[in-house]
Amino acid sequence: MLKVQEIRELIKLVDQSSIDEFVYEIEGSKIKMKKNLGTTTVTTVQVPQAAVAQAVPVVQPETVTSKAPVQEIKQEEAVTNAPSQADTSNLHKITSPMVGTFYASPTPEADAYVKAGSVVTKDSIVCIVEAMKLFNEIEAEVNGEIVEVLAKNGQLVEYGQPLFLVKPE
Repeated sequence: MLKVQEIRELIKLVDQSSIDEFVYEIEGSKIKMKKNLGTTTVTTVQVPQAAVAQAVPVVQPETVTSKAPVQEIKQEEAVTNAPSQADTSNLHKITSPMVGTFYASPTPEADAYVKAGSVVTKDSIVCIVEAMKLFNEIEAEVNGEIVEVLAKNGQLVEYGQPLFLVKPE
């Protein structure tokens, strides 16, 4: 079954594309998106199968319009992108070079690459942005100290979105 973030990304892609209908089936799950008058409707259905029914609970069909999830994402980004009350004019922003999923550590069990107070060099890896199953290591770009981490682990990030604030040396 697809994760909510993956479904949101699909909604966004279908909404921005010229296609009118999109159907995706995997492991007994089916997602069907159809554009109507400028909106995208998503229907997710879990088809019970003998093997799948024991491992995955049956989910009732639900319909979601693309407007609500996209607005939710923008609201989350607005909250996480708000810089702290301190003066940030002298701080360097490390931004996302692509649209993808932000990961603070190389594996879920590992410690984060950096946190507030960490000292970095321009070649230090500060995070990973995953796009289309490719894990891209993001470097600090400057020597300095991480002042604030602006993105949350597992968050969908946009191109150019600030991820870290760094106090340059």
